[in-house]
Amino acid sequence: MQISLSRRLRRTPFSAAVEAAGVKGYTVYNRMLLPTVFDSVEADYRHLKTHVQLWDVAVERQIELRGPDAGRLLQILTPRDLRGMLPGQCYYIPVVDETGGMLNDPVALKLSDERYWISIADSDLLLWVKALGLARQLEVLVDEPDVSPLAVQGPKADELMARVFGPEVMALRFFRFGFFQFEGRDLVVARSGYSRQGGFEIYVEGADLGMPLWEALTRAGEDLNVRAGCPNLIERIEGGLLSYGNDMTRANTPFECGLGRFCNVETAIGCLGRDALMRVSMDGPIRQIRALEIAGDPLPSCDRAWPLWAGNVQVGQVTSAAWSPDYAGNVAIGMVRMTHWDPGTELVVETQQGTRNALVRGGFWKSTT
Repeated sequence: MQISLSRRLRRTPFSAAVEAAGVKGYTVYNRMLLPTVFDSVEADYRHLKTHVQLWDVAVERQIELRGPDAGRLLQILTPRDLRGMLPGQCYYIPVVDETGGMLNDPVALKLSDERYWISIADSDLLLWVKALGLARQLEVLVDEPDVSPLAVQGPKADELMARVFGPEVMALRFFRFGFFQFEGRDLVVARSGYSRQGGFEIYVEGADLGMPLWEALTRAGEDLNVRAGCPNLIERIEGGLLSYGNDMTRANTPFECGLGRFCNVETAIGCLGRDALMRVSMDGPIRQIRALEIAGDPLPSCDRAWPLWAGNVQVGQVTSAAWSPDYAGNVAIGMVRMTHWDPGTELVVETQQGTRNALVRGGFWKSTT
């Protein structure tokens, strides 16, 4: 099987480097190719936890809000109270519709009082945002800028970034960003990323800087064992990093996704789904994301949602699963009914390799932030 390329499936400024590094697998994400494996999922996992990797995450497209009403439009999108957000801060924000259903879970960056970037997960959000701005007759320009993130992830990320951008980059606090020069141009660099191993995301404006930046980081990190990598299924499940479209969809509210701490329903005035979420906040969700252990030999990743059973009653589903070398077992994420979500609850999961015993955990393998 092969992927038929067309203009609808866009390459990235780093595609040539990814191909030269021997990428072995892709997924399609925001109509672009996202690498999923280089050596093997387990080998990539071990390298990520030990060294430093460069990730082509240009698929994290940006939606730019620019104008006097930019902040107002952003607040319409999310139940997180944005009034305290300052330039230079990144906020993880659930984006919801009028029913409180999740449309995306991006990171928002405040560049100024009248300019924001929304770094989106895999869903069609741009037209939704444009439509809301137009319907509310807001003074704001909504567009997709030519910005392609490159992630530097792993325990040696600080050292590598300091060599290319200077030691000042190491002073960045988590979910903060600054402007750092590369080849005479200012780039937004944030301490963030889709792993628990630490690192940065570089927002590259203009495709022409993609390969020079990749090559500079590769040269500077040769003795750090830098290599191409990608978001790793095993590591993200261990860390409880959710995947929009896999672990949550528009059918789920942020409270079901364990994101209640990002829902300030009392104070997020203007949020489109605020009334619906206030009801959920008062009553509580009837199902919620949980970490699970699945017994037995290594399982493949989920090709579909795996039903979770208590006797002959379905009480949830497993949405992401992988064999963890560090924990010598199958780690998983699933949506579980409140009647069966307590830690230690024993369930049965129906996989493509047959039924397995499953156990609800008290938390993820590495605590979330």
